Amino acid sequence: MHLTWFDWSIIAAYFLINLLIGLWYRRRATGSTEEFFVGGRRVSWWLAGTSMVATTFAADTPLAVTGLVAANGIAGNWVWWNMLLSAMLTVFFFARLWRRAGVVTDVEFAELRYGGSPAAFLRGFRALYLGLPINCIILGWVNLAMVKILMIIFPGLEFRALGITDPKLAALFVVFGIMLVTASISTLSGLWGVLVTDLFQFVLKMGMVIVLAFYAVRAAGGMDVMITKLHALDLTRGGGGSILSFTPEIGSPWMPMITFFVYLAVTWWATWYPGAEPGGGGYIAQRIFCAKDERHSLLATLWFSIAHYAIRPWPWILTALASLILYPDLKDKETGFVKTIVDPNVFPPALAGLMVAAFAAAYMSTVATQLNWGASYLVNDFYRRFLVRDGSDTHYVRVGQFATLLLMVASSGVTYYQDSISGAWKFLMAIGAGTGSVFILRWFWWRINAWSEVSAMAASFGVSMFLQFGPAPIRNALRVAGGTEDPRSFAWTVLITVLCSNVVWLVVTYATAPEDRATLLKFYRKVQPSPTLWGPVAQEAVEVKPRRDGFSNLADWFAGCVMIYLALFGMGKILFGQVALGLGFLAVGALAGVFVYWDLNRRGWRVLDDDPKP
Repeated sequence: MHLTWFDWSIIAAYFLINLLIGLWYRRRATGSTEEFFVGGRRVSWWLAGTSMVATTFAADTPLAVTGLVAANGIAGNWVWWNMLLSAMLTVFFFARLWRRAGVVTDVEFAELRYGGSPAAFLRGFRALYLGLPINCIILGWVNLAMVKILMIIFPGLEFRALGITDPKLAALFVVFGIMLVTASISTLSGLWGVLVTDLFQFVLKMGMVIVLAFYAVRAAGGMDVMITKLHALDLTRGGGGSILSFTPEIGSPWMPMITFFVYLAVTWWATWYPGAEPGGGGYIAQRIFCAKDERHSLLATLWFSIAHYAIRPWPWILTALASLILYPDLKDKETGFVKTIVDPNVFPPALAGLMVAAFAAAYMSTVATQLNWGASYLVNDFYRRFLVRDGSDTHYVRVGQFATLLLMVASSGVTYYQDSISGAWKFLMAIGAGTGSVFILRWFWWRINAWSEVSAMAASFGVSMFLQFGPAPIRNALRVAGGTEDPRSFAWTVLITVLCSNVVWLVVTYATAPEDRATLLKFYRKVQPSPTLWGPVAQEAVEVKPRRDGFSNLADWFAGCVMIYLALFGMGKILFGQVALGLGFLAVGALAGVFVYWDLNRRGWRVLDDDPKP
């Protein structure tokens, strides 16, 4: 791709705007750790929700979607579409509870819910575990995706003056520079800078992928011609269902019945994954903490779910479908997305600068959040909790800035030694399988203690690692010999891990003493969860009148899922020419949305603005 001086001017302007935003919010963010990490808890729902969407729109995401579509058609996206079920749980069951908890990080929750040395151990361990190795793995694969993109956009990239002639190393050098700018903004302005730059970056990158989808479809002959060619391509695929089908063909090689069952009934609630934690967590929880009140926290997660699952996928999918027609012999199908950008017969060269800036935005929005989120763990939950307890807010903000830079350098090293984005993704999914149930039930069942979480994490990690790397005869007997690449083996790995993990943490829970009554009463009075499974604690805290709204939340969860799935499918049907059916889907989805609004209004959700602030 050839960039003119005008393109470089646009790219420079993009980085300048981001830097100016960081400088503008510097004074506000550096006043206290609460301002630096949770925006002073004064953020509106639309800004917090858009920041969630921007964070999950990384540079690697459209490439991953392209690979899924190429391998298994549109239905291949059910690998992540099934996680909507978990996201809507967060909206209606957990967002308000998280906001009510009043913590700075989800790791800090450990010492609110539990007590004594086990709680302290759990908090410190999770802070270091998630803040350093897990965060660096995530940052590493995001960096690696950007490296691959740059190598395609600028083939033969090198910096001879610096002695860098290897294209991959040269691309990593550029990525490090972009990360340095991102880290500078994050350290200058804290979460406020991250939120506002996320908004700017989301508008830019979403706008440009829509433009790219338009030109890609046009280059493929227009929608009608592209659909005809894709139907013809179905005949050469040898099973697996139509490329244009929105639902998987159950029993096909990539979606056996056991795998379909696991996706539909297990993974969305049982598996921990960054950004899709059962019960909320990570940077999703961080955005909930920064919301003005409980109402804004609910709306933020609802807007995120709508935008993430119903609106954002279609430009990626359309470009992916067009790339299958335009580049049928491409070996690495994921790169088809970037190929449409560098092809002058597809994408106008005059827009090259904007598209490069959009990819930088996709990269920076994710990296900025990961840096701020990881630093919040290291400072709030380890340094401040265990090392220096009586420092000033200015001191902790400076330590947070240093931690951000530390994460930047460490993740760059991880990137250099990483080869596979999907390998890192599957590794995290494997070690998180089986922990979801305890993360959900810790809010609603008084008997769960700190050792429940510790044992669930240890069992999930140990069992999943054994199933992936243990003796071959045992793995053959357990039907997991194919590894996570094989759909059946993946399904059995998840099922066995979830079963073993749940048995272990339940046994440990009953074999160890419950949390002391004072800790449980303090948590119950502060968070006010549903009293159904809080038994003796609820009976003692008679002054607390929590809402028994479990069935209402469940009805809203179901209606919310219907609303978003039908919005997703309805827009898809309209795009592919089935206008009447698409409008029908949208109408039913709108009715589900009306039900959600009516039910929340009936329960008095507007008065949540008057709830006591933590």
